[in-house]
Amino acid sequence: MRQNPQSGERLRPIDLARGHGLSTQAVRNYEEAGILPAAARTPHGYRTYTSVHAGALRAFLALVPGHGHQTATSIMRAVNQDAVEEAFRLIDESHARLLDDRRTLQAVENALRDLDPTTAPEPGGTFIGPLADRLGIRPATLRKWERAELVRPRRDPRTGYRVYDEKDVRDARLTHQLRRGGYLLEQIAPLIAHVRAAGGLEPLEAALRDWRGRLTAGGRAMLTGAAELEAYLRRRG
Repeated sequence: MRQNPQSGERLRPIDLARGHGLSTQAVRNYEEAGILPAAARTPHGYRTYTSVHAGALRAFLALVPGHGHQTATSIMRAVNQDAVEEAFRLIDESHARLLDDRRTLQAVENALRDLDPTTAPEPGGTFIGPLADRLGIRPATLRKWERAELVRPRRDPRTGYRVYDEKDVRDARLTHQLRRGGYLLEQIAPLIAHVRAAGGLEPLEAALRDWRGRLTAGGRAMLTGAAELEAYLRRRG
């Protein structure tokens, strides 16, 4: 008979699995990964869980939509190892990434509003390494975007190095943002072309609205995850 997770009585793996649409193997895998605390064993070697394990599972599944599977796993491992400060650090990093995404999106929207295709490029520019570092990507990724004509750096006549001017940086940031939003390079190419031409921005505006919706959903998911994690921390005592 299935037990109520709030009753404090012993639960079988199938009791946890059924309540969350999981397989019993998934529950065992979560325990082995440190997402759930170690289960007690019966004299015959069968796992038995409690409401604490049920709370851990709820917390993990609530954390995944906002933080991703890998970070959610690391958060739960830290909590179960009594390294709560490490768990909080991981959560703070996720919030910082979300804030950075919001700032980048705002910068893209500002760039679109201020776009003037007649403006001559400013002198100077940046090289591939510093730009890749700024975006948090590899230089090879920028070269790939160049082959797809998403960025079009010029070459320094003396050194042959790629030089990215202000507009190239804008295109690289926009490409990076849309890639993080799940868009393919072939989907991004026409959007970049519209930005360069300063016309026909409806597809780009739709993409940005979609990305803003993703950020809002991510923020709400983080709130839900925080509530379940707090409940789990209280249950652990």
